[in-house]
Amino acid sequence: MHDKKKTVYLSGPIMDEHGGAAREWREAAVKLLSPDFDLLDPMRRKFVDRQVDSANEIVEFDLQDVRDADLLLVNYNRASIGTSMEVFYAAHDQGKFVVAFSPLEFKDCSPWMARFCTKILPDLETACSYIRDHFCEC
Repeated sequence: MHDKKKTVYLSGPIMDEHGGAAREWREAAVKLLSPDFDLLDPMRRKFVDRQVDSANEIVEFDLQDVRDADLLLVNYNRASIGTSMEVFYAAHDQGKFVVAFSPLEFKDCSPWMARFCTKILPDLETACSYIRDHFCEC
């Protein structure tokens, strides 16, 4: 009998990302991890940043995705309040495994991200390989 696929939440900066960067890495992650994982992409929702009437919804939907996920894949390419909050909530409050990828050297990482990301790897491909090696039910 085939076990249920693990669910991965795709966490990373969205606000102030330029040139489609927030969407591009998520699309690449989907190609690397599906069909063996279910992926939760916060960009599937059509909210607009900085609108008061959608701010609470954005946060609550993202937190629900974190709760629904088995683990997080995090793009830690720069400091991001929302990403940091998701990582802290997932690791500290929910006990989730958090796999990040980052171009930053350890000395340039926030101590908070270093503490609450279970593993920080150098690039998306390596992070996805790590997830496949350790979490795939296939």
